[in-house]
Amino acid sequence: MKNLYLIGGTMGIGKTAVCQHLKKKLDCAVFLDGDWCWDSDPFVVNDETKKMVMDHICFLLNSFLSCSVYENVIFCWVMHEQSIIDTIVSRLDLTDISLHCISLIADEKTVVEHLRSDIDHGVREKDVIERSLERLRLYGNLNTEKIDVSGLTIDQTVEKIVSFKEEENT
Repeated sequence: MKNLYLIGGTMGIGKTAVCQHLKKKLDCAVFLDGDWCWDSDPFVVNDETKKMVMDHICFLLNSFLSCSVYENVIFCWVMHEQSIIDTIVSRLDLTDISLHCISLIADEKTVVEHLRSDIDHGVREKDVIERSLERLRLYGNLNTEKIDVSGLTIDQTVEKIVSFKEEENT
């Protein structure tokens, strides 16, 4: 059976790094980042662009899920509302797919440290800290498995994700 990992978390929580390592840990895996579908300048958020991005995400996920080469499809994005997850899941063909919805969470100090490093390296703007902390609080309400990455290494976080899959199979 194939696996689909939907991994959400606020900006700076470490989704991309974790998913890159998870891809290496799992057999026949592919990693997709929702941000790749929305990397634009100017960055415009309106009904038209939101629909377009969601269409692209669902098309790509369905394409990889139907491809015989991949057993594990990993997707990450800032999925801070249950409606985002529900919309994606409702548009996927999940026949013979085991779905794993995971939210990466952390204490505020950890998130701020990650983001400050990104800001110092010119990867993000300063306003991301406030926006990220606002979204961080929303993840507790989601119907997902939660992994608190505060104090965890990337490898430890990946092991927790893999252990969710193993628990489901026992």
